[in-house]
Amino acid sequence: QVQLVESGGGLVQAGGSLRLSCAASGSIFSINDMDWGRQAPGKQRELVATITSGGRTTYADSVKGRFTISRDNAKNMVYLQMNDLKPDDTAVYYCHAAVSSSRLSGVYIYWGRGTQVTVSS
Repeated sequence: QVQLVESGGGLVQAGGSLRLSCAASGSIFSINDMDWGRQAPGKQRELVATITSGGRTTYADSVKGRFTISRDNAKNMVYLQMNDLKPDDTAVYYCHAAVSSSRLSGVYIYWGRGTQVTVSS
């Protein structure tokens, strides 16, 4: 079993910054892509940023130039640095990881429980 735990959410004023962290633990042989997604009340879940095991990154247009995803493979962690936050960024932020638990196992996607980010105007 694999667990993902997010931290770092909170309340911030527009224009401020937050850094989210996500720690993966449990039966981990390797982690492929790691992502951050978010879901605001009444809206569909949105993929915000992805980072491959090799460090290649992609971002949603809505956060390009403001958010930076990074990871520490040795610690099985992924981060999301969020700058110039806007009220529209208010959402629950989730991390996801594509994990293999052994050399012979398949890849499974695991989700954290989320961390609330609230941006006041």
